[in-house]
Formats: sequence, C-alpha cells, structure tokens
Amino acid sequence: MAVDEKINTMRHSCAHIMAEAVLHLYPKAKIAIGPAIENGFYYDFDFGDEKISDSDLVAIEKEMRKILSTPHEFKRREVSKEEALEIFKDQPYKIELINDLPENETISTYEQDGFLDLCRGPHVSTSKEINAQSFKLTKLAGAYWRGDSNRQMLTRIYALAFQNPNDLKDYLKMLEEAEKRDHRKLGTELDLFHLDAEDPGQIFWHPNGWAMYIKLQDYIRNKIKNDGYVEVNTPAIMPRTLWERSGHWGHYQKNMFITESEKRLFAIKPMNCPGALEIFNSRQRSYKDLPLRMAEFGHCVRNEPSGTLHGIMRVRGFVQDDAHIICTEEQIESEVAQFCRLLVDVYKDFGFDKNLIVKLSTMPEDHVGDEATWAEAEKALGNACHSAGMDYEIQEGEGAFYGPKLEFTLVDALEREWQCGTIQLDYQLPSEERLNAQYIGSDNQKHHPVMLHRAVLGSLERFMGILIEHFAGNMPVWLHFEQAAVVPVAQDFNDYAEEIASNLRAQGFAANAYTNSDNMKSKIKMLTSEHKVPYILVVGQREQDEKSVCVRFRPSSGKAQTTMTVSDFTKYITEKCRSKDLEI
Repeated sequence: MAVDEKINTMRHSCAHIMAEAVLHLYPKAKIAIGPAIENGFYYDFDFGDEKISDSDLVAIEKEMRKILSTPHEFKRREVSKEEALEIFKDQPYKIELINDLPENETISTYEQDGFLDLCRGPHVSTSKEINAQSFKLTKLAGAYWRGDSNRQMLTRIYALAFQNPNDLKDYLKMLEEAEKRDHRKLGTELDLFHLDAEDPGQIFWHPNGWAMYIKLQDYIRNKIKNDGYVEVNTPAIMPRTLWERSGHWGHYQKNMFITESEKRLFAIKPMNCPGALEIFNSRQRSYKDLPLRMAEFGHCVRNEPSGTLHGIMRVRGFVQDDAHIICTEEQIESEVAQFCRLLVDVYKDFGFDKNLIVKLSTMPEDHVGDEATWAEAEKALGNACHSAGMDYEIQEGEGAFYGPKLEFTLVDALEREWQCGTIQLDYQLPSEERLNAQYIGSDNQKHHPVMLHRAVLGSLERFMGILIEHFAGNMPVWLHFEQAAVVPVAQDFNDYAEEIASNLRAQGFAANAYTNSDNMKSKIKMLTSEHKVPYILVVGQREQDEKSVCVRFRPSSGKAQTTMTVSDFTKYITEKCRSKDLEI
C-alpha cells in the first residue's frame, strides 16, 4: 500500500472511531458520511435538537481515546440491499445512500467495537494502527446534506490526523505560524485593504496595498513586454451571443453575473479568452503574424458561492496576468518552452524557483477531439517542459475538455503548495464550431490556429495574498509600499529629513520623512511593527554635517545598523531594487 493510501486509510478509520464516540455521547444523533481529507478527516452528523459547540470537541476526543485504549478489529461484511436497509433503518442518511446505490452494487459494512457503519472501505486491520495521540479535533462547521442548500444542514466535525504525534505537533506549529502570517490580519495591520461583508468577494485596496499591487502589475507587464507580448484590453461586459459561441454560456453560466439592456442579455466577463479572439478576428491574419502573444490585465468577475470566499485569496472580482498565444501547431512546443522559461524567471525573483512542482494534465474522459491529436498535444507540452529544463508529474485525466495543460505549483515559506501558473492548449475555441479564428497559411489557404491560454502569477489578488503570507508582511524592498522612512532625532533636523526623503522620491523610491512631534523611539517602533519598513534612516547633527544617514535595517534581516553617505545609500537601494534581491 502506497504511503498516501496508507495514511488515508488510517484517517478514514479514525473517522469511524469519531462517529462511534459521538454516538456514545449523543445516542440520538444521526450519522451521515466521514471521508479522509488532506491532513485529516471529517464526519457529518445530525444532532437534531441537541446543540454542540467547539468546547464539546474535548469530550469527543477523550471518548475516542478511551475507545482506542482497547484494541478492536475492523470487520468487513458484504450484505444485501434488504439487509442493509434493515440494519440502518434508524439512520435516514444511510438509508438514502443505500437506496441511491446502482443495481448490483456490492454493499459492505464495517464494524469495530460494536459500531457498525455503511462503508466501501478500506480500513486498517485493527485500531492498534491508530495512534491515540496523533489526531486532534479542530472545529465545527455547517454542511448541507449532499451539498444541496435545499437539504438539511448537518454539523461537520473536522479533525487532523497523522501517522505519529510528532507529525501532528509539527503541523500544529505550522498552523500557528500561518495564523500569524494570515494575509487578512496583516492586511489590516499594514493598512493594505479591507473586505466588506455587504460586498462579498470584492477588495477595497487602500493606498499602501494599491501601491504594491501596481508595482506587481508593472513588474509582470515589463517582463512580458520584453518577452514579445503586446497588451490589449477588452470590454468588461459582452453579449450572450458571444458567450454562446465560445461555449461558456452552456458550461459556465451559473458563475456569471448577468445583466440586460435593450432586451438583450449580457454577461460581465468571468475570463478574457473570447475577447482575445475577437481582436484576432477583427482583420485578416497571415501565418507571418504568428505567433501573436496578446496579454490582458482584464478585470474578471465570477459568481463564486459566498461560503468559498477567503480574504483576497478567493474572490469574485480579480485580475489575472492573463495572455493568449495564438499560433500554428508547429509553434506549440517552442511557445510553451518560452513560456516555461519566463515563468521560472519570474518565480526566481520571489524565491519560488527552487521547489517548483510541474504537472501535466492529460486527456479526460469527456474530451472533445480525436485521441491522436491529444497524444500529439500532450507530447508537445512534455517536450517543451523538458526543453525549459523542468521535470513534471502526470495528472491522468485532469486536462480541460478542450486540451491538455501544464500546471505550476509553488511552495511557500511554510511548505504550503499554491497552484498559480498554467498553460492550456486549446484547439476548440479557435475552431469553426466556436469562434472560427482563421489565418492565411504559406499555402495561401485558410487554417485555424491553436490557442494557448497562460498565466504566470494567476490572479494578482491571490498572488499578493500568497506573498504577504510567504514574507510575513516583510515584503521585498522593490515591492514594499514604503521602502525608506527618514526619522530625525529631534525637530531641529526636520528639514534635512525632508530633503533626503524628497531626493529619494525624485529617484522613484517610496520614501517619507516623519517630522511630527512624536518622539524618535515611538516613530521607529511604529515603522518597524506597523509598516515593516525595510530601511529606517535616522538623522541628527552628525548625519546632517556629513551628508549621511544612520541606516536601521528591518529586524528580521539580522543586520546591525550602519552609517552610509546619502549617495552610498541611494546606490545601495537602487541595486537592491534593480536586482530584485530578497535580502535587504
């Protein structure tokens, strides 16, 4: 049994132990389902009129450990549908599951310590394989039965579970650190943005946060300009007829915000791709025009369920560093390889290039197009990836219905994985059946191009949230909203402080002089904790006389303060920003 399969089997078995413990404490409860999930498991219960809270989890944990104190076998038994219905006659959610099983489906139960559950399995052989100190119940949540908001709201109990107690302790430490780094918490402390409950999934960027957002956008804009992209912009609202031709109306309508004007339906765009092909189709194209790399920082809006929203990581309104490469089949491999090199170059500037995970998603069951074309497309993506010096894992059957794709996952400071970059190969959208994009080939005949959908950062909003948590708010110098703060030791040196800040701003740096009446120590404390400024420049009589500054580095750098001439500091910060150095 593979390691992942083994630990998931243990987690699912632990879910059964939890269900048993719950029924010991709450005999009237009704049980639903309890799968293993990443890092643990959950189980859904209907407690009826009884109410439980997070404080009750301690008692349930205690009962679970009591059950585990005596070893019990997990016994599997196959039963008929009639027998299963009789066994679970007092458990309505199990009855529904049984009745919904296909004809001739094998029905099995698992029993341990007198607790019987409907389950396909597998399970551990004996409860001795579950370490009583390696799990922890974490929280309660509401969950509609079968995900249907018209059905009963159940109580979901979440738990963490690992092979041994040390793994659990390490994960809990990571969660503790993640809480400190939470981008929502730091977003408030650094005055970057706020979220309004009356306008879910939309971000209100404050000056500090917007300054960094613009820097990030300008950074990627310069990168792609140097890589041969042209930038375009398409309407925020486009007609239903276009979305029908692209196929999005049939496949994605539930996630669109729809509006009406003059008896016509329009959708606020959830993605930019149809607009890119509209630009391509606006005039006759030749093979000499290809590849055409069109980038768009288009604002997209998706009607995501409010329960799935999370800070600026999962929102309704967002901007992608989106681009669509329209090319010939012969150009696919070279274009994908070039994109892969661009992506690595970008990730390197954030320190994400060392543990990059690449996955090639192959043909799904519900694909369109013939298998031979798919095989060629998958081969081209794989070869391009290797040409760019990267290895990849295969994700069988995880491609989009229109073509295979490469997904790029970065690993942050807490070793969490974030899938950000992607490049998708699309034969369908440019086809005659969809948006009918055409170019005149070297044979003077009309041909349909291929479309590559690609993003490096993905959503700029989400990537900004990842950066905030990765750097714990201590953003790289080039990206920070305030790169240098000048603090006079006394008000007699306010003019000198203003002069330094003004000169730095004139050279393009974000710098401010703090000349109010607060004492120097309180200013430094505020700039260190609330602004996390990379460089605090303290100035007094000596600095004024010598045209220098006393540089206090951000505490997390571990660097001792030093004195530099103004000229030397300017050269220093210039090089740090030019090289995108992550060390200050």
